[in-house]
Amino acid sequence: MDAHQPPTSVRKYKAQYSIGIVYNNFPWPSPTDAQHARIEQTAQAILDARARYPDCSLADLYSERMWLYPELLTAHQNNDRAVMQAYGFSIKGMTESACVAELMRLYHAKAAEHTRKE
Repeated sequence: MDAHQPPTSVRKYKAQYSIGIVYNNFPWPSPTDAQHARIEQTAQAILDARARYPDCSLADLYSERMWLYPELLTAHQNNDRAVMQAYGFSIKGMTESACVAELMRLYHAKAAEHTRKE
């Protein structure tokens, strides 16, 4: 199934996540080399923070008690800022709902472009 096409089956649709599709759901920005390097750095910091807690599952690390893992929380906040900068989004002035709305606008524009090419 094409990631941009809704399911056509009458069977119940369940979202599926894998390494090859999760990050394909929204158009990726065209970051500068410096932004790309910063995103890589902050993504690695997330992995490094997770590695500090080898006895914890992802469910443990990302529970409502995430505040117990301040390095992980900070790493995610830094990554969020780096990605938002690459999109050209306002870091201080953009709410989560405004961010999602803008990502959806970009997604719909990309999907329309894809449809025109077919």
